[in-house]
Amino acid sequence: MSKDIIIEVYFLLNSIVMGIIITFVYDLLLIGRQVAKHNSFFISLEDFLFWTVCAVTVFYMLYEENNGILRWFAVAGAALGMLVYKKLVSRHFVHIVSTLILKQLHIIRKIAGFIFRPFFFILKKIKALFNFISRKEKKLSKYGKKKLTACKKMLKITLCKH
Repeated sequence: MSKDIIIEVYFLLNSIVMGIIITFVYDLLLIGRQVAKHNSFFISLEDFLFWTVCAVTVFYMLYEENNGILRWFAVAGAALGMLVYKKLVSRHFVHIVSTLILKQLHIIRKIAGFIFRPFFFILKKIKALFNFISRKEKKLSKYGKKKLTACKKMLKITLCKH
């Protein structure tokens, strides 16, 4: 084969690998979204940053490999890499990894809950004590206010008579 054809095939293979890498990194974002729920603002921000980094990376690859010239077979190669990875690997990879992470987090929460259970019990009792004191303080201040109001009225009556 000619050296030019080998260079073009190498460039096509790099494009396919670039498409696979882009889709793999996006799957890591999807796993992160399944593990920690995001609102639409942060999803949009993540997507914007992801596609900006992808655009710069693809431009750099085109610049290094092909002097910055956009070749449609490179775009088709990247799309082919994305499609093949998405159809063969992506769904299973995201499901398995996110399930494993969620199960590990569940186990960690259970262990932490068991370890910190005495502290939570103590905190619950302290909170109950503060609530009890707060209720008694409110009753006492209400009683004191009534007594002070009554004394104030008696003082006014006494002062007005003399």
